[in-house]
Amino acid sequence: MDILELLDDDLPIASLPSVYHQFQDAIACDNTSFAKIGEIILYDSGLTARLLKIVNSAYYSFPEPIEKISDAILVVGTEQLSYLVLSTVVTDKFNTIPESVLNMESFWQHSIACGLIAKELASLNKNLEPEKFFIAGMLHDIGQVILCTKLPLLSMKILLDLQSQNEQIDILENEELGFDHAELGARLLKKWNLSDFHVEVTTFHHQPHRAPNFSFEASIIHFADVLANSMQLGSSGEKPVTSDLEEKIWESLNFSEQISLFHLKEKITEAYDETLDLFLQTA
Repeated sequence: MDILELLDDDLPIASLPSVYHQFQDAIACDNTSFAKIGEIILYDSGLTARLLKIVNSAYYSFPEPIEKISDAILVVGTEQLSYLVLSTVVTDKFNTIPESVLNMESFWQHSIACGLIAKELASLNKNLEPEKFFIAGMLHDIGQVILCTKLPLLSMKILLDLQSQNEQIDILENEELGFDHAELGARLLKKWNLSDFHVEVTTFHHQPHRAPNFSFEASIIHFADVLANSMQLGSSGEKPVTSDLEEKIWESLNFSEQISLFHLKEKITEAYDETLDLFLQTA
């Protein structure tokens, strides 16, 4: 099967809403003011309300309330707000898969948990951008949505086979299709003009050691995926790994001196419900 056929123009989810592209064009222009950028988002009242709710939540914990999008840009920054816009429009757009194939609520619960874990780990390294890792965690399994949309019966077969076989989902997908959901999702992110970082960590989130430029970053997303499954925070159809493998992956990241795995799980549990409410209120 040709992977590109799954991303053709008749796929509604192959393109992002125009507000995202308008926002991106505006922040790319050096002469565009924060007020002008804010006006683009104001045309979408639902998006405006959700973004203001997010920036005024414990997700950021700013000391003073932020009442305008232009102020949010000033405090958060254009790049971070861009990631928030993307995560918000994506959860709205990808919510129409039949539940018999993939439970989208559970899928997004898993994806947001991955984003939350990846963001928390990235915040421990001053060289990493936490918001970038949040969106990477959210989008790592987006290829599964495309498979379930375009090939629902085959997707159901793969997910059923996964429950009865001691094998990883990407292996089963490659056997059936010649590619997996990670590669397919990465192709979609490239179509959306996301950065090489996002394309690569999505491609290799099951095999981070193969990532040529962002192996450590892909390892964070891989561990976030594993931990979200282990903690049973939503589901994208994959099976949890053993506790021994979870510990082995955790130790390989070398974050244990900054936070224990036990305390990381505690932090994620504390923040999880509120983060879901912020990003899934209309999904």
